[in-house]
Amino acid sequence: MLAVVGLIGLILCVQYQVIGRYVFNDTPTWAEALALLLVLYVTALGVAVGVRDAGHIGLESLVGLLPEAWRLKLEIVIHALVALFGVLMAQAGWLWATMKWNEKKPMLGVPESMDYFPLVIAGGLIVLFSIEHIIALWRGHTVEPAWN
Repeated sequence: MLAVVGLIGLILCVQYQVIGRYVFNDTPTWAEALALLLVLYVTALGVAVGVRDAGHIGLESLVGLLPEAWRLKLEIVIHALVALFGVLMAQAGWLWATMKWNEKKPMLGVPESMDYFPLVIAGGLIVLFSIEHIIALWRGHTVEPAWN
């Protein structure tokens, strides 16, 4: 839902920028910078939801041909590797966010680190969602998609 709200905010920013530029001949300086920042957050949240709904790239054709016992093990390995990617993503995002905290974005006046927090948020969510999938596989359940 946050990604949807961010997408609506993004659309409003771009519309405000276009109206300001072509109707009032006065482009708002902050609109483009805010739109770019919102793109980062919407994309990161969308990636996390893709992991939650198991929409990431998998080896489904190969996995489907394996016996049940092997299939389960391979699916757990795949989700564990996705979780590892989430950990690395969150760590790298945190590193960059802390390094850029004292630099300000000229058009928005917020820290440059705001560009890297989506990596931290999405990485953490990816880890949690991957753990959810692993637990569901162990219990023999399926994870219901976020959007039904």
